[in-house]
Amino acid sequence: MTDHILVERQGAVQIIRINRPDKKNALTRAMYAKMSAALAEGDADPAVRVHVFLGVPGAFSAGNDLADFLVIATGGEGGNEVWDFLMALAKAEKPMVSGVDGIAVGIATTLNLHCDLTFATPRTLFRTPFVDLGLVPEAGSSLIAPRLLGRQGAFALLGLGEGFSAERAKAAGMIYDVVAEDSLESAVLAAAADIAAKPPEALKIARDLMRAPREELIARIEVESEHFRERLKSDEARGALTAFMTRKKG
Repeated sequence: MTDHILVERQGAVQIIRINRPDKKNALTRAMYAKMSAALAEGDADPAVRVHVFLGVPGAFSAGNDLADFLVIATGGEGGNEVWDFLMALAKAEKPMVSGVDGIAVGIATTLNLHCDLTFATPRTLFRTPFVDLGLVPEAGSSLIAPRLLGRQGAFALLGLGEGFSAERAKAAGMIYDVVAEDSLESAVLAAAADIAAKPPEALKIARDLMRAPREELIARIEVESEHFRERLKSDEARGALTAFMTRKKG
């Protein structure tokens, strides 16, 4: 299980790579826990100046492992690993850069809203089918997305569940740049290295000034999480999740 999240260092850059290609990088609670730990350890280590998120070719992540979530929806306990990771994103003290190729569903879209630079490939599609599964937006996306996209653009992404191509995401200000598949990792790591070379104290102040107040974001994540937990155990979400799993097996 631990090799589903690979953590490595390249100089002052910490790379967190989602590595579960056989499941299109669907995220389990154990994977969330390892990513949270990596962010905390990197923030605490002066040698680390930048966090980088990467996936595998064709799949940044298909989002949450629905079999994992179905356990919670049908009365099982757990799930704190997910909420801990969302808080780790909101509280991260060092710049975050992401490289997205192909599938980017749910958290694989909203994670990037917290990043300081996101690169994506032309075949990438950002999609958040929360409502389709009887759920609600998470990761503070209900606060961040309207600021980036306007209310109607945010509704299209988070309510309608409409897919955003990489080009549309760039035009909307969701991501920084669109690059070819074979250039993605090199572009991400070059940008991360450039960031890591900046004076760290000045960069931290500049980054904090550009971000919305963390207190507001953290409060919104808490409210979203309360609704998400309630929805997971609702008849509506249980039916939608079960129907989705049945279609996948069919």
